[in-house]
Amino acid sequence: MNEVRIAIFVFLCLIAASFGALFSYQRLPEHQRQGDTHTVMRLIANIFIVMTSLVLGLMITSAKTRFDAVNQDVHRFATDLILLDKLLVLYGPEADGARNRLVAYTERASSGPWTASDGTLSDRTAEQLLTQVGGELRTLKPTAEPQVSIWNDMRQQYGRVLALRWSLVEQAEGSLPRPLVLMLVAWLVLIFATIAFRAPRNAVVMMNFVAAAALIGGAIYLIVDMDMPFEGPIQVSPAPLQRALTEMRR
Repeated sequence: MNEVRIAIFVFLCLIAASFGALFSYQRLPEHQRQGDTHTVMRLIANIFIVMTSLVLGLMITSAKTRFDAVNQDVHRFATDLILLDKLLVLYGPEADGARNRLVAYTERASSGPWTASDGTLSDRTAEQLLTQVGGELRTLKPTAEPQVSIWNDMRQQYGRVLALRWSLVEQAEGSLPRPLVLMLVAWLVLIFATIAFRAPRNAVVMMNFVAAAALIGGAIYLIVDMDMPFEGPIQVSPAPLQRALTEMRR
């Protein structure tokens, strides 16, 4: 999983920076261990502490906002599927073929992946099922009211379903810029190395560095995971689509 690799990378970088500074301090020349050197390093680190806090806060807010927006789109998508199914029922038995395809698609969407296993954006099986629904709609030949009106409504509703599905598929990929993550890691490495400079070498200090590196790695993991709403432990719930499927089968 991509987010796990990123979290492990962040953890290892921070451990290497802190332990490297901790154990290399005594090997430095005397003039590089003076108090003035440490003061300047702390001032520089303070600048990046503030910047890192701001960037981390913005990243968490952005990931949470994106996750909530996708979750709302899934609820709206489930509602649109139910409305399309109701229109197919109103049209009559001639629309049973399209309705069966729609139920099959909803079942696939509620339990299957939004992305394909070969790395492409769209799940091809689900895409074909939804395309077949459109094909079934085009074969219908309404002859009089109210079928003509219902058929027009079905085509418009199908267009909304199709557009929203592709919107969700496009949002399945993460939007977090990788250069931003790398820059944040570089700032954190500088901060950890500066804090470890002249720190006492004992078990308490080392354990705190390990714990801090693990917690920051965990925070980065959560940010990256929420940025990809259909992958990882933190996913958008399929419950709206499952409720839609239950409604269609009634």
